[in-house]
Amino acid sequence: MLKEQTRFLATSVFLMDLALTSAAFFFAFWVRAVVLPAVLPGRFSAFYPLSAYLPLLPLVLLIWGVLLLASDRYRSHRTVVLLDEALEIVKVCVSGLAILAFAFYALRLDERLLGGDEFSRLWVLMVGIFACVLLLMEKLALRLLSRYVRSRGYNYRTVLIVGTNPSAVALADSIRNHRYWGFKIVGFVAHPPSEGGVVPEECRPHVGTIDDIPRLVEENVIDDVFFCLSRRDLDQMEDLFLALQEQGIRTRFAVNLFPHTKARVKMEDVDGMPLLTFSTAPEGWLPLVAKRFLDVGLSLLLVVLSLPVMVSIALLIRLTQGGGVLYAQTRCGLNGRRFTLYKFRTMVEGAEQKRQDLLHLNEMDGPVFKLRQDPRVTRLGRFLRRFSLDELPQLWNVLAGDMSLVGPRPPIPDEVAQYKRWQRRRLSMKPGLTCLWQISGRNQIDFESWMALDLEYIDTWSPWLDMKILLKTVPAVLSGRGAS
Repeated sequence: MLKEQTRFLATSVFLMDLALTSAAFFFAFWVRAVVLPAVLPGRFSAFYPLSAYLPLLPLVLLIWGVLLLASDRYRSHRTVVLLDEALEIVKVCVSGLAILAFAFYALRLDERLLGGDEFSRLWVLMVGIFACVLLLMEKLALRLLSRYVRSRGYNYRTVLIVGTNPSAVALADSIRNHRYWGFKIVGFVAHPPSEGGVVPEECRPHVGTIDDIPRLVEENVIDDVFFCLSRRDLDQMEDLFLALQEQGIRTRFAVNLFPHTKARVKMEDVDGMPLLTFSTAPEGWLPLVAKRFLDVGLSLLLVVLSLPVMVSIALLIRLTQGGGVLYAQTRCGLNGRRFTLYKFRTMVEGAEQKRQDLLHLNEMDGPVFKLRQDPRVTRLGRFLRRFSLDELPQLWNVLAGDMSLVGPRPPIPDEVAQYKRWQRRRLSMKPGLTCLWQISGRNQIDFESWMALDLEYIDTWSPWLDMKILLKTVPAVLSGRGAS
């Protein structure tokens, strides 16, 4: 009965999503055909009749329907964070808009339906925007309604928790603190049986041991069984899992197999094989795409604005120092991938060969060579370094995809070879032009603190953090603080 109800609700929500997508289609037409010409008659001309656009409605519903089904939005969302669901809806609508636009030009629908004239691009854009807004409003309303219903004791699922260890206690606390999830704890099963002697107060009611589970599921209404067991106990549970599966009872496992790990965990599927993925680096699709768009857009703008400056610097280097203008060096990028980094040359020719003679003067601890009064640096080079002008050519590295505007600074391979194990994690994110180290004092910070700042950036990364660092980089660079 519960599964039939769930399927009915999922089907109803899907049909509602298609209805709202249709509403977005007609609303976009009304805004473009009626509202905009009336409000801005000089800017927006008359529009084709609805009959010319109506043949596109099945195509829009097909695209959005397939994407919504593929997004796995029609399963239980009791414990899914609302922001995650909202991001999935945005992803669906952005993808749908891109596919719709591609279909127009690839299939030449305008020629077939409008006799050669083009469809309104603004209308196409408004269909995607209005569909996104309506779907987001619907998901918010459904979430609020379902939470209200569940908090009042309706539409709940009964659960049995196997285990009385800290993981079981933490799970039970989460269920009790989130009544709107709609879970009702029937009881706790102690495992191993010796736990039955002393059961934590938080694990009440205690309804038996592992051997009692077949009887418990027969005598009680059990929708889900949560297993909170150690790794060594899982192999002994196969017969019990199969028995629960035969009875149609959903089983869940606490996957904190490594309780001390800081990595984020998610379930993936590779050709039918379920995999647990542990990752410490950001992996959100939409935020990372936004980061790349910011990299490309802002880098192109900076290249255009700074082109006269870069040409002037190149001429000054050529006239005052002779030799090559650019300095190319192999650096380590994402997960150790090697690439060629470009900078304006700030040292005399043959500076790398003279480095060995200066190692004893190194002012930085750790496997990094920094020397505040490096005799190899030219007078012009000191000026360029002070205001980070020597790093302007790295905008090409950003455009090429080897670097980002914000990220840990790219090390040379010799430095990476000397890293401690925990320090290598700074390579798990694409290197950048600027970072927390850049705006926190640069060479005034010791190596360990530098590495800690990079890991802090990786662990707390968001597009907003990138924007904050970029804004703080400007005064940090202009002040020249910490530059060598």
